[in-house]
Amino acid sequence: MELQDTPEEWRVVATTTPFQGNKTSVRTDDVVMPDGTVARRDYQVHPGSVAVLALDDQDRVLLLKQYRHPVRQKLWEIPAGLLDVPGENPLHAAQRELYEEAHVKAEDWRVLTDVYTTPGGCDEAVRIFLARGLSEAEGERYEVSEEEADMELARVPLGELVRGVLAGELHNNCLVVGVLSLAAARAGGGVGELRPADAEWPARPFEA
Repeated sequence: MELQDTPEEWRVVATTTPFQGNKTSVRTDDVVMPDGTVARRDYQVHPGSVAVLALDDQDRVLLLKQYRHPVRQKLWEIPAGLLDVPGENPLHAAQRELYEEAHVKAEDWRVLTDVYTTPGGCDEAVRIFLARGLSEAEGERYEVSEEEADMELARVPLGELVRGVLAGELHNNCLVVGVLSLAAARAGGGVGELRPADAEWPARPFEA
């Protein structure tokens, strides 16, 4: 058995877009099942995202606390954002988000992991980067608005975050996946075996 996800596409006999938003939409597809029946599937169409687990020289992770209206909570998160332009290089997008949300730059970038956030109801793909060699970015801070205007920033030891994740105290998807992926990488062959920052990403192909 090959333990690897594989591309497959079942036939769609009808499709509609009942909702079109600013960044995402909702699509309804009538999909032919293996037994020949047709099933209706509703899902969110998403441009994709990037997230950054930024680790400083004291083994602390850079965090943001931000209000998330759908879940009615303020969540601790790692810097993240949408791939606003089709085909956008995810590394460039991640560097932009780290600058805009935390006014930080990093010297060393690697791909930590790639995930689908909710594959049963959304096609969002996220690439999570590990960024090290942190320093303050040059120039003026990016002007934030709406939920981002109320953000808190903190730097928290990685071990404390692992404990918080396993205790059910931290819930943001990218934070949870990023923190546990880094812990797993360290327990295995080390971060030196992580993929390079420009590794191909079939879920969201991009220009170099």
